[in-house]
Amino acid sequence: MFSRETVIGDALKMGNALAMQKVLAGFGMHCLHCVLASGETIEQAAYVHGIDPDVMVAALEEAAVS
Repeated sequence: MFSRETVIGDALKMGNALAMQKVLAGFGMHCLHCVLASGETIEQAAYVHGIDPDVMVAALEEAAVS
């Protein structure tokens, strides 16, 4: 469902949005509706926040189905 190239803004529209917002906030991403989030990929956001993008993708995958 998600990949490193998935845009954060698009990811929030897939699956359980509230659960995914909580996951992303847990990674330090608190500005999920700002201009950068709407065009930034999971990989870009992960690197900016010092997170392995594969870990972020896995966490989003899990949250999307919860």
